[in-house]
Amino acid sequence: MLGMKRQAMYNDESAPQLDSLVEQHTPLVKRIAHHLMARMPSGVSVEDLYQAGMIGLLDALKRFDSSKGASFDTYAGIRIRGAMVDELRKGEWAPRSVHRNARRIQKVIHEIEHETGSDARDRDIAERLGVSMEEYHAMLQDSMATRLFSLNELEETEDHITTSLQQQQAENPLDDLQSGAFRTHLARAIELLPEREQLVLSLYYDEELNLKEIGQVLGVSESRVSQIHSQAAQRLRSRLQEWL
Repeated sequence: MLGMKRQAMYNDESAPQLDSLVEQHTPLVKRIAHHLMARMPSGVSVEDLYQAGMIGLLDALKRFDSSKGASFDTYAGIRIRGAMVDELRKGEWAPRSVHRNARRIQKVIHEIEHETGSDARDRDIAERLGVSMEEYHAMLQDSMATRLFSLNELEETEDHITTSLQQQQAENPLDDLQSGAFRTHLARAIELLPEREQLVLSLYYDEELNLKEIGQVLGVSESRVSQIHSQAAQRLRSRLQEWL
């Protein structure tokens, strides 16, 4: 029945109405795209975000169910932003070397912190990688500029765990605890980040400041904020390897 309702939106009779709805909500797509752009480093195209957002809008029009209680604008905003974040997360424009370096950084952070029992410092990481501080910071900058890292991405891992468990119909009652356990581990990992990295993540995700604004708060350059943000991302990933 639901499938028939969805198909009805795309038949010839409803096409004019669909076109009108798309036109009506195009400004919403543009607004979300520019909002995300303000928080992204250079290298991200607003046109790519806009195109992904339009796909999200069409998906929202296809899937929206007014009986669920939410307004269409609220639902569409979630689908549009989700489509944009998915596009950013793909990082298809990034050279393989960037992804390879990101994995190397995560591995080195994990090794150092396992050996020392304390936070891996920039200089120690660079030394273990066999690069200069300038080269290490450039690696962090490249990682930030070519792939969106968000706490939402980590939280979505929790959803993936839950979905996988449901699909497998696991009989082990302990499996039901994995979803909540991941959230607990994520929160704990964030609490254990160095203070400056915690602050950058808080300002970026909770306060929704862009990199330039965070730099003004901390009294550092935008590029330095990008480096701190990227290092926090790699540190979290290294500490949550068993979940990702």
